Amino acid sequence: MIAERRLAENTVQAYSADILFFLSFLQAREIVDCTEIDREIIHAFLEQARKKQISHRSNARRISALKTFFSFLAAAGHVSCNPFTDVDLPRSGRTLPKALTMDEVTQLLTPPPLASPLTLRNAAMLCLLYSTGLRVSELVGLPIAGCNLTSCFVRVVGKGDKERLVPFGVQAKEELEAYLKRGRPLILKGKRSNSMFVTSRGRAMTRLRFWQILGDMAVAAGIKKKISPHMLRHSFATHLLVHGADLRAVQMMLGHSDIATTQIYTQIDQDRLKEIHKKFHPRG
Repeated sequence: MIAERRLAENTVQAYSADILFFLSFLQAREIVDCTEIDREIIHAFLEQARKKQISHRSNARRISALKTFFSFLAAAGHVSCNPFTDVDLPRSGRTLPKALTMDEVTQLLTPPPLASPLTLRNAAMLCLLYSTGLRVSELVGLPIAGCNLTSCFVRVVGKGDKERLVPFGVQAKEELEAYLKRGRPLILKGKRSNSMFVTSRGRAMTRLRFWQILGDMAVAAGIKKKISPHMLRHSFATHLLVHGADLRAVQMMLGHSDIATTQIYTQIDQDRLKEIHKKFHPRG
């Protein structure tokens, strides 16, 4: 996965967890030889997942990981055939991404009255995330050299080691400047770091910690719905398209390799138009 397919670290972790989950299932049934795995065992594994109410999407990823894993084992001569070859992936459909309303974004991005070093950092992260639509891994992994405050661009390396430039707006620039001048030096306390967003230990912000910070900030802003970093990415794309942005441009900024992935955001706008029509048309 790392050397040959060059998959992202998060993908490697997810696939590894899927494979270990299946191996634990085999161990519980005292199956120690991969050649013993047949259709009956695979059906029992899928039935266990159904009873645990694991989503179709998670099962599809799990089966995909196991298919690839056993293809590798077959190619290496450890098994004679791949038992997952004829296993169909469950159809999960395509759920529409959830986005914040403009009012919720305003609530979330309104700066707190007291600007401590940590609140300056958190505000800068939120503004940059909404202004660029970065993935959370790209945000927390952003090096300080990857942010150009003069031209208002960030240079990020996304999935598949693909590099892209993404512009950000005036508010994000102001929040970043305030953080870099009055926040980051006080957080580091003389320590050195190449990361843009740092913790008091002088290390880069982690994905998990940012999730926690975002949740706390949403509660403080009076937003009751559960918010994730990816929801801000969805909001970025949705609000751009609602206001007339070109689909190809949004695709480039999001770092999508396939425009079909970006097109799903146009469906959100279509649903919004249907709601407006139904609400205001005399025969809606």
